[in-house]
Parts: sequence; C-alpha cells; structure tokens
Amino acid sequence: MTDLDWDRNFALEQAGDDEEMLAELLLLFHDSSAADLVLINEGLVAENAAAVADAAHSIKGASASLGVEGVRKIASELEKKGRANDLSQARELVEQMAILLRTFAGLQ
Repeated sequence: MTDLDWDRNFALEQAGDDEEMLAELLLLFHDSSAADLVLINEGLVAENAAAVADAAHSIKGASASLGVEGVRKIASELEKKGRANDLSQARELVEQMAILLRTFAGLQ
C-alpha cells in the first residue's frame, strides 16, 4: 500500500501561503477527485480503458498540484495502464487510491 505522503508546505505555497485559499483548494480537490473516481468506476464497468485513463489523469494533475504524492503515484500508474488498454490491476489501484483519498479528506 502506498503512503499518502502529503507535502502540506508545498500545498500551502501553491495557495500563496493563504490558509483560506488552501482550504478552498482542498475542498475543490475533494469534490473533483470524488467525481473522477465515479468516472473511473464507470469506465471499469464499461471496460473503457480510455475513460479510466482520462479520469486518472485528472486526479494525477490535481494531486500533484497539491503535493499529495501517494495519490499522484497511484493515479499515474492507473493512467499509464489505461493508456495501454490494461485494466487487469485497475480495481486494486482504484481501491488503494480511494483509501488514500478518504485518509486525505480526514486530515482536513
């Protein structure tokens, strides 16, 4: 299992050292990643690797911008496998990512 590995100082720096702005960005991340997880799961049900890859790409970018390295790593791997049309490990990766996202939401 990948660790969350969140660099809060990096995230705060991205928010211009503004705690309120960081809180808003974290809320947006929570909402967008939840929506992307739905898209990933729908893509898995439909066996649509491109849809899985696209939604994973979205999570990858958002998590990278907030320094949430554990989520970024899993999303990157899921995107790579989706682009290769390989969904064989996708459910396991999605489960790991969902756990990290829930853990991250609990930190806020």
